[in-house]
Amino acid sequence: MTTKTKGLICAIVGTTFWGMSGCAAQFLFSRQPVEPGWLVGVRLLISGVLLLGWSAITTPKQVMTVWHHKRDGLLLIAFALFGMVPSQFSYFMAVKYGNAPTATILQFLGPLFIIIYLAIANWQLPRRIDAISMIIALFGTYLLVTKGQFTSLQLAPPAIFWGVMAGVGQALYTLIPIRLLKTFDAKIVTGWAMLIGSVAFLPHLVTTPLPKLPVIGWAGVFFVATVGTMFAYLLYLQSLKYLKPSTTGMLSSFEPFTATVLSVVLLHTAFGLPEALGGVMILATAFLQALAVNGLPRWLKRSAKS
Repeated sequence: MTTKTKGLICAIVGTTFWGMSGCAAQFLFSRQPVEPGWLVGVRLLISGVLLLGWSAITTPKQVMTVWHHKRDGLLLIAFALFGMVPSQFSYFMAVKYGNAPTATILQFLGPLFIIIYLAIANWQLPRRIDAISMIIALFGTYLLVTKGQFTSLQLAPPAIFWGVMAGVGQALYTLIPIRLLKTFDAKIVTGWAMLIGSVAFLPHLVTTPLPKLPVIGWAGVFFVATVGTMFAYLLYLQSLKYLKPSTTGMLSSFEPFTATVLSVVLLHTAFGLPEALGGVMILATAFLQALAVNGLPRWLKRSAKS
């Protein structure tokens, strides 16, 4: 097996696990007595401990290095509270008030907010391809929330709000830790951010009685906290060793694809052609941004010449 094939498998399986996690969360919110705040707190706590434990085994000397300098420690705390927590909480709230497919797709509005931030921070107009990406993403969002009925919203306003906030959270999750990730192992940065983020939900975890769940309910919680978080993230990181970040970014489209298929098949979520078309338009922005970085693929260049 070639290294590229290994990278493709890791990226596809990792993002598929993320999509399965969204579907599992929808099941817990709609058919089990589980609240988003409790699930996010449990997910961050368990995944943070597991990631740091994994790092302590594989790279024991590096686990505490991020705390050696005050500036790095403060940035890590900022990443946890303003990046990790908002992205996780808003996504699960979007799943609760809407469904896994729309929440996952709206989360992919993250690149749109990154484009806007960079344009303001650099005090310059977006590039042409960025402007095209924004237009496509906005129209796709409009199509998704109206389901083709352009005179009225067909998705609950709380679902739209939290879905858009999930996109904002995804942008913050991407932008805040850039300097940390250039210096420290990504597993360590993410593990600490998850553990710190879980502290924000600690009062809720302590004061809220454990939900009375059947075996399948606890299995769903365990899946979200482990397979759908830690293992998904580790596989995604592994793929970055063999593939370009832009390639893994495009392969992340398997996340909404998986969430949509499982939600429709297993939970009987209504998801028609207008929503699918809107989702494709939003996901297309990831491909356009990848083209902006790497240019046209070789096969497309050959086709254009011929």
